[in-house]
Amino acid sequence: MTTATPRPAALPHTPLAPSPSVRTARPDDATALAALSLPFVGSGALRERPLSLYAAHAADFLVLEAPDGTLEGCVGMRAYPDGGEGVGPAGVVYNFCVAEHQQGSGAGAGLLRAVLAMARAQSLDALFTATTGGGGLFLRYGFTPTTARLAPRSWAESLDPRRNARILVRTW
Repeated sequence: MTTATPRPAALPHTPLAPSPSVRTARPDDATALAALSLPFVGSGALRERPLSLYAAHAADFLVLEAPDGTLEGCVGMRAYPDGGEGVGPAGVVYNFCVAEHQQGSGAGAGLLRAVLAMARAQSLDALFTATTGGGGLFLRYGFTPTTARLAPRSWAESLDPRRNARILVRTW
């Protein structure tokens, strides 16, 4: 007598929903970058930037693009050949924002991982940012508080002291 071993029922094949992807921004993304940044400008978390800056510096930005083409997050990273005191080539992370409906989903962490990889690929010694918030995401990814004198001079001089931003750095 043979006994059959019950097998679990096969699960129906359900295609996974397409997920957002990270790519380099293009000049024609300028309007979407400005729109994505607007709520953060309104809250005081970001400085207002002209549309022309987004167009001219689109290659600085990585964007999180939804399957329908909507931009759901962005982060700029500009490289400087000389960091501040004792720092070689450095980068600055700026205009980091994620659409409200994507916040808490890991979208920001994905963008930050992508910008860290981009900085390493460019052989940067350090990556700086300034934040008016707590900076929790940056701190979880190895950024530490620092001073403006270690940052690229032209960037540090452009910071508005009235914003009372914390400067953070990540080295590797």
